[in-house]
Amino acid sequence: MIVQPSSVRAGQPGSTEPPKPWRERWQDIRTAYGNIPGAFRLVWGADKFSTSVMALLTLVGAVLPISQAWTGKLIVDSVVHSMNAKVGSPAGLQAALPYLAIEFGLILLGAIISQVRRLAEHVLNARLGHHINTSVIRKALTLDLQYFEDASFYDKLQNARREADYRALGIINGGFLVLQNVITLGSFAVALFAFSPVVALLLFGATIPSFIAQNKYSKLQFRLLTWRAPEARRMMYLEHVLTVDNTVKEIKLFGLGEPLLQRYTNMFWKIFEEDEHLARRRSLISLLWGMLASASYYGAYAWIIYLAAGGQITLGLMTFYLALFRNSQGTFQGLFDNVNRLFENGLFMDNLFTFLQLTPQMSVNSVPVPMPRTFQRGLEFRHVWFRYPGRDDWALRDLNLEIAPGEKLALVGQNGAGKTTLIKLLTRLYDPTEGQILLDGVDLREYDPDELRKRIGVIFQDFVRYQLTAKENIGFGQIDRLDDQEQLLSSAERGGADEVVSELPEGMETMLGRWFDKGHELSGGQWQKIALSRAFMRDGEVLVLDEPTAALDAEREYEIFQRFRDLTAGKIAVLISHRFSTVRMADRIAVVENGQVSELGSHDELLALGGTYARLFEMQAAGYR
Repeated sequence: MIVQPSSVRAGQPGSTEPPKPWRERWQDIRTAYGNIPGAFRLVWGADKFSTSVMALLTLVGAVLPISQAWTGKLIVDSVVHSMNAKVGSPAGLQAALPYLAIEFGLILLGAIISQVRRLAEHVLNARLGHHINTSVIRKALTLDLQYFEDASFYDKLQNARREADYRALGIINGGFLVLQNVITLGSFAVALFAFSPVVALLLFGATIPSFIAQNKYSKLQFRLLTWRAPEARRMMYLEHVLTVDNTVKEIKLFGLGEPLLQRYTNMFWKIFEEDEHLARRRSLISLLWGMLASASYYGAYAWIIYLAAGGQITLGLMTFYLALFRNSQGTFQGLFDNVNRLFENGLFMDNLFTFLQLTPQMSVNSVPVPMPRTFQRGLEFRHVWFRYPGRDDWALRDLNLEIAPGEKLALVGQNGAGKTTLIKLLTRLYDPTEGQILLDGVDLREYDPDELRKRIGVIFQDFVRYQLTAKENIGFGQIDRLDDQEQLLSSAERGGADEVVSELPEGMETMLGRWFDKGHELSGGQWQKIALSRAFMRDGEVLVLDEPTAALDAEREYEIFQRFRDLTAGKIAVLISHRFSTVRMADRIAVVENGQVSELGSHDELLALGGTYARLFEMQAAGYR
């Protein structure tokens, strides 16, 4: 997604570009109001009971204003009749008491409706927020890795999550209030048009310009917030960098605190100034058109007083019509305001619905081939070409490689040569652009991706440090065996985390990291042992280790790889490392250069070849002499 600079964005306040064509404006309206049914389905799915309560309260609340106005008319007429008949105060009060009781009941009912509605909104808001967040997260879980390596995806995610629960609830409130306004206005319209069609049209028509202006500024506000997604993410990132434990050392040592805080502040003021400019214009326009609406109300007010003073209507009817004038214009303005809010909220909901409509790009076989129980032929990369989405250069170029069952293969090469890309294809985080990757002679795309990944244990160089217990940090490698104590201890021993766990105050139940109470921070090497153990937790046929010992001391690295064959007995092991003391223990070593396997053989064979591997080995060995 290309984000235009704020100074030249079309339609933004201060822009010199012409307004959008009516066809595009009509499309905006269709989009906004077309999202209303989806929002109702979303809210209904979050909490059916609270939604039903709000609908019922809407219907009851819609007839309260006309009922209260008519009751007020009956009270006034009753008092005037008593005065004219000279029946005395006690009798006059007695005649008006039934109407007073009815009005009190209506006011009490209105108060009950207000409180029950507030409670229903509170409950619905909490459940709706959870429902939307889980929907967004669940959608993200289904998407391919390529989405998460694209900056524009995070703009979509930011826009989808921003105020989605608030906007969805706003649509429900707005929708119910529009229905309530329509029913109330329908009851008012019958009485007002019977009294004077001209007065009714004057009262209602004076609110239309304000509605049009508010609709325009709602669209501008939506565009402004949508355009800001990259800036908002940068501000969130700077907040994170300035306030978390894993960055505080560099922030302090390099004196980055104030410069980054200033950058954060500059972004805030830029956004604030745009908001303030738009808010000032919106307030001024609303004030001007609001004055027109008020003028129309007082014109009608004067007219009804004139009729009552001339004896053409009773005081009770004057009271009734005054209440209708006051409430009808407010209700009509409320109707337009609610329709306008529906439009604004509908635009924001489009961000959420657009995100939820994203689909994975990798194909999944509708009838997957069953995974073999044991691998008989191993893995084969056959004429594999691959380039990342949006890139023109090839990460892998006609790569051919076979890995036999139980074989230990090491991948070496410079950074960016394609080693980690090869692993991403092996684990089906991506599919080849051209060519095939075969497992026991069957294309990986024929297998179920989840079943395939269950058979592969992986630790990447940028492994995750979960701010959770040591047990969970290891057990997440095979989460369905998280409570298998024997498997946990075995994996910890094989990966070297047993020593780390033995020194923790609460053993496996110790919280790791500093984010939560009683958290225990580990060194880089200790975290790597935890991650290694997590990879061993997955008892699959393939183990992939991407720079698995980079943070380990030389003694512990030597110990692990002395047992390398025992640890990976019967498994295919793919090892990426820059340490030749490690890779020499593999059965074969593949040198990856420019996305291709340029050399392949054992350590001794590649040394004898005198090519790239031999040169790199000699360079590294010279550093220890």
